[in-house]
Amino acid sequence: MPKIAEIENTPNPNAKKFILREPVTWGITNSYDNAEQAMVDELASALFEIEHVTNVFYVDKWITVTQDGGVDWLELARKVAVPIRAAPTASAQTEVTLAAATSAMTDLSPEDQHRLDTISSLIDDQVRPYLKNDGGDLQVVGLVGNRLSVHYQGACGSCPSSISGTLRGIENLVRSIEPSIDVVAV
Repeated sequence: MPKIAEIENTPNPNAKKFILREPVTWGITNSYDNAEQAMVDELASALFEIEHVTNVFYVDKWITVTQDGGVDWLELARKVAVPIRAAPTASAQTEVTLAAATSAMTDLSPEDQHRLDTISSLIDDQVRPYLKNDGGDLQVVGLVGNRLSVHYQGACGSCPSSISGTLRGIENLVRSIEPSIDVVAV
């Protein structure tokens, strides 16, 4: 059972990042925007049973929980700690299943796949480490023509700076290699 090493603030005042002593996954990202999405995930389902929890995101040794702003974090953190401590560690799990990234990206032409790989590599190197440090992440969900669709996860999902500054920063970065691309959050 994972033990919580520390709890960190994120740039999103409604999200906290719980740092664990043991990993709950081996590099598998789990992101849920509501209880329905989390039905097949025991840890996420247990967290969504707690009133005010609106988003659950976890990977490796950390879990970000976002709330609706209707409760004090001290009170909510005590409740959230219970299912986190009860979750199996990654080493205790006998089977790990990788979900397909997205069906929207399986029909890309070889040229668009190359474009997407180049953009993803740039985002992996220059954006994701900062988002993960703040308790979130970003999933590229589609590339259609010159429109790149991304989905914020974890603390980034409802953070006011995600839609304004961060999204524009990502767009400016991607435009350094694809000048006519538009980046939209979905």
